[in-house]
Amino acid sequence: MVILTLLEPQTNQPTQQWQFLHQSVIRIGRSQNNDIVLQGYFQVSRQHLELIQEEEHWRLISRGTNGTFVNHVLVSEQLLQSNDLIRLAENGPLFRFELESAEKSGQPENQSPNQAVSPNPCTHQGNSPDSIFCIHCGQPLVDHTHFIGPYQVLRTLGKGGMGITYLVWDKNKTIKGAPLLLVLKEMNADMARIAKARELFEREARILKSLNHPGIPKYYDFFVEKDRKYLVMELIHGHNLEQLVYQRGALTPEKTIEWMIQVCDILTYLHNLQPPLVHRDVKPANLILRNLDNRLMLLDFGAVKELGTSLDTRIGVEGYSAPEQYRGKPCPQSDIYGVGTTIIFLLTGKTPMQYFRYQSNKYEFDVGSIPNLTPKLSQLLEKACQPDYRDRYQTAQSLSEALADCL
Repeated sequence: MVILTLLEPQTNQPTQQWQFLHQSVIRIGRSQNNDIVLQGYFQVSRQHLELIQEEEHWRLISRGTNGTFVNHVLVSEQLLQSNDLIRLAENGPLFRFELESAEKSGQPENQSPNQAVSPNPCTHQGNSPDSIFCIHCGQPLVDHTHFIGPYQVLRTLGKGGMGITYLVWDKNKTIKGAPLLLVLKEMNADMARIAKARELFEREARILKSLNHPGIPKYYDFFVEKDRKYLVMELIHGHNLEQLVYQRGALTPEKTIEWMIQVCDILTYLHNLQPPLVHRDVKPANLILRNLDNRLMLLDFGAVKELGTSLDTRIGVEGYSAPEQYRGKPCPQSDIYGVGTTIIFLLTGKTPMQYFRYQSNKYEFDVGSIPNLTPKLSQLLEKACQPDYRDRYQTAQSLSEALADCL
């Protein structure tokens, strides 16, 4: 019997599993006629690879345009051994290949996902240097003693002005037999002494807890330990749009429009809450394409503002933030400006400021100098990026409709 387990690429934790008891050919790709259908992975070809049984062995044959890797080595054909790691494309989905007798497994074909069990004690051999969990026993490959509250720290994801972001494991809870992986944000001691910073951090936790939209990461926990504040939320696997464009180049207008319509749906939800919420930081780096379903997720609610409150903090990122944000007067149309400037980056691969000019007695984007725009898309950007918020689209829904009209 062949067991193929889809692994989370950074941690090697199982997310889905397939078992094939009688088949002699197994096909994997994006097309619906494959045995394993991988929707949402843009790196994977429609017919990416075949696994073919040859007596006691299985041979992998790669047919994907972006290549196939076995144990981190690019191959066109390869005889497989149990516990080999197969990656479809350089940054694509990762599978563990296992051979097991049907009598030993005692389980039906195509069983629902669960975590594979290996004999103990495990020596953790054969794991890649970037692995966090062992591919054999599923246990962490990191120091077991670093805990923040009830969460075991697995890796530092990033450090910024507000503090540190960690990848953590809630070992007391699982999803389909796999450990629950989360993102934990720690506010550093210096920022904790600033009243405004504490207010922003606590407000992010409170607002995230109240939100319920598939394009927004889920809130999980908020706690204080040793005078430090911690926010815990859902881990999103994928690449943000800034990374994606820098790695693969500018996007097509069709793909850009498709994804920005998804962003408009999130903003429509936020702007129609009571009180309305303005994100204030819509930009490519805060939009992540989730590997699981190719959905765009809007991240970083540290700058979000409830309309009607007295908080007039000046928050802005050059090139993406509307002029009124720098005056501490954000509004829903400020987020629409962020969508417009994000479109400029996605279509050109250049920072929006490269198209910012002084013309007609004011500073604005010279949309006419942006290459390869259709007339409709040019008019849309002209309106979305107006310096005065009253001249822009007034709702995210109206911008979404205009984007759809450009397809």
